[in-house]
Amino acid sequence: MYVCSCFGITERQVREHAEAGACTPRQIASASKAGTDCGSCVRRIQGLLGRGGCPRRQLEETEPAVSMPAALAAEAFRGEDERAGVAEAA
Repeated sequence: MYVCSCFGITERQVREHAEAGACTPRQIASASKAGTDCGSCVRRIQGLLGRGGCPRRQLEETEPAVSMPAALAAEAFRGEDERAGVAEAA
């Protein structure tokens, strides 16, 4: 039976994506496009996925609660190097 008529996605395909690790409607959408057009199938997808199927990611004790993305950290350090170079040149 079709779940998403916009993209022709079936219940079987949603279940296959779920078995492969997609456990939220957003992850199903990324894998299949289901739910990304009119959106009327999102509740049906939620129903197929059920509750509690997605393992929660556990934070390790050493992992910071908030971290700076690597690109921002690199940019911040690059800026410090450039400022230090300007001060040394002056």
